[in-house]
Amino acid sequence: MNQLKKVLILGILLLAIGACAQKKVETDNVFIPGAEWKDTDGNHINAHGGGILYHEGIYYWFGEHKIEGKEGNRAQVGVHCYSSEDLYNWKDEGIALGVMPEGSGSDIEKGSIIERPKVIYNEKTNKFVMWFHLELKGLKYSSALSGIATSDKVTGPYTYLKSVRPNAGHWPLNYPDSLKIKPVNIDGAVFTGGSISSPTHELNLVKRDLEKGQMARDMTLFRDDDGKAYHIYSSEENSTLHIALLDENYTSHTGQYVRVFADRFMEAPAMFKKDGKYYLIMSGCTGWAPNAARSAVADSIFGEWKELGNPCIGEGDETTFESQSTFVLQVTGTDKYIYMGDRWRPENPIKGTYVWLPVNFTDDGFTIEWKDRWSLDDMNE
Repeated sequence: MNQLKKVLILGILLLAIGACAQKKVETDNVFIPGAEWKDTDGNHINAHGGGILYHEGIYYWFGEHKIEGKEGNRAQVGVHCYSSEDLYNWKDEGIALGVMPEGSGSDIEKGSIIERPKVIYNEKTNKFVMWFHLELKGLKYSSALSGIATSDKVTGPYTYLKSVRPNAGHWPLNYPDSLKIKPVNIDGAVFTGGSISSPTHELNLVKRDLEKGQMARDMTLFRDDDGKAYHIYSSEENSTLHIALLDENYTSHTGQYVRVFADRFMEAPAMFKKDGKYYLIMSGCTGWAPNAARSAVADSIFGEWKELGNPCIGEGDETTFESQSTFVLQVTGTDKYIYMGDRWRPENPIKGTYVWLPVNFTDDGFTIEWKDRWSLDDMNE
């Protein structure tokens, strides 16, 4: 073989290798719950505890960026964003909200805790608004704050605005007058995050936190058909869920909120709406360990809410198929809904995977059944 032919063959091989290297990874357009899910660059999707925003024909997935090792349970990088046109293939859009450097003194300094970020779009202000559960660096889970950031562009960068304890100075709309005048009684009370030593009405935790604002940990956002937006969060030492109306800018609370499921210890809330009814899926409070999901329905967002029990069906139902709820997505333009959950791996958080499953509606609620693999075409409207 002469030298020219060798050069030509080598050039062709190099071009082929380059083309393969640049080729985007595509899935088989199926969901495989619990399996490693790669983005179009071939990297494991890194968007834990996340939620999805649909905007101008594109789905955007926001979630916690994790790293190797236990340090990954704290915010080392920030909130990651991915985009997709079909929900199967996700393009890496980079870090939407980055943490601030160590020593900066920022609420979102590297090493703080940023969990369950959710983004909604405000048509009035043309702003994308992100809320997340925030714990200040070095204070473990004692801060119980809500962080807020905004951007003019869906993928960011988002500008951090503030952190708050919700609804300072405001009583819940459904709080009895008898408790408003009752003294706070927390002497000797023990709080574990998953239980308290006395019922909330005896401790009067709402009154304890009235001035500085209510505790807010696991959370989600919900934008209703009328454009009003709500912040749903675990409060009162995780014992009780609060549903709070946001202002017109979606960046502050209005002081209008209700307590629901008192003393039931609900976390990981995800709210969705179908045929005029509001639904919630939540979990119990068992740390990183999965437990049986809980569900509820209401005709009005402020209730009265009716518990429906565990919506999961089949083997693995008592651990929500080894996952914890983070979001329920309505596929735009359809009556198809998808349960989104996380399989947490606290020993090495970056190894956590995602469980997406179809939601099926019944006469009195909804169910979620395990599928080894499935597609949108398998779902009934």
